[in-house]
Amino acid sequence: MGSSSSNILCFLMLCASFLVPASCRSYSHGALFIFGDSLYDAGNNIYLNTNTPKPNIFPYGETHFMHPTGRASDGRLIPDFIAEFANLPLIPPYLQPGNHQFTDGVNFASGGAGALVETNQGLGMDLKTQLSNFKNMEKQLRQKLGASEVKTLLSTAVYMFSIGSNDYLVPFITNSTVLQYYSKKEYVKMVIGNITTVIQEIYKIGGRKFGLSKVLPLGCLPVSRALKLSSKGSSGCLEEVTLLAKLHNRALPEALKELKSQLKGYTYSIFDAYTVATAIFNNPSKYGFQEVKMGCCGSGPFRSSFTCGRKVYQLCDNVSEYFFFDGIHPTEKANYQFAKLMWDGSPEIVKPYNLKTLFEK
Repeated sequence: MGSSSSNILCFLMLCASFLVPASCRSYSHGALFIFGDSLYDAGNNIYLNTNTPKPNIFPYGETHFMHPTGRASDGRLIPDFIAEFANLPLIPPYLQPGNHQFTDGVNFASGGAGALVETNQGLGMDLKTQLSNFKNMEKQLRQKLGASEVKTLLSTAVYMFSIGSNDYLVPFITNSTVLQYYSKKEYVKMVIGNITTVIQEIYKIGGRKFGLSKVLPLGCLPVSRALKLSSKGSSGCLEEVTLLAKLHNRALPEALKELKSQLKGYTYSIFDAYTVATAIFNNPSKYGFQEVKMGCCGSGPFRSSFTCGRKVYQLCDNVSEYFFFDGIHPTEKANYQFAKLMWDGSPEIVKPYNLKTLFEK
């Protein structure tokens, strides 16, 4: 028997013994912890006592779940697919009542959340609140499992983020004056700074593997197209908000790279959602879409008003032809395409590692 196979046998015997050393105790898979906004919120917001429209009404959820689940889509979201690819169950929302195990991961994301506390304040759980919930969960886990077990769990887990879009979109949607007080670069720097602060905090608690995404061309969302139509009387993408998205997408990889030089053992994946979405918008039929400007469900220009499932609204005949389900959120089909590229896409689209590699590291 060669030395490598005898090492494997020795390892198996060691791990089968009753006195299992710490080096042998490992999870067969990494857990998945999810932070962010409505693109990743699997239902947290339906447990919040706020007056905002919540996607817990039909036809949200019509495609996969056959009923609304609090996800802002007709079906599954990107993290749902990532969990599936990683052989994990659906990751439950943190606020969902019941007895949580937490060992497969938890979803802290909240619709409307921003990296800045001021974004949609009082309407959802901002990134700082999500971090606070994560810290509470970690304490609960330590009481249940013990410190060393939790350290292993957290260090092998992947932490996924979808955050930033609302910080740029909301000032335009709400006609806020916040962007008058800062230069575009200063504002983007604040958003990125809040994201990296949360990553550093999770790192201190034991997190090592982070999966982030650039933001979409935000000016080309149905809600942005409708804003341009009403304010400027012309159709097309709202360039002012797309400009902020571009600045964000330039600054984020630099910030993540900078952290790499500061934090030992930290590793990350960044997905270029902007480039992928732009390719789809420019050539929809190539990716199996027929409609990329209008939402499938809603009312008003581009079906951009958040009336889906409420009062008077229109619903498309075939959701699989649409990129957007409502004025902001992608359909399950679009989410699947993005998740697949995040999972095992090439370095042109997701780098320095894809999520599959991150889970295996």
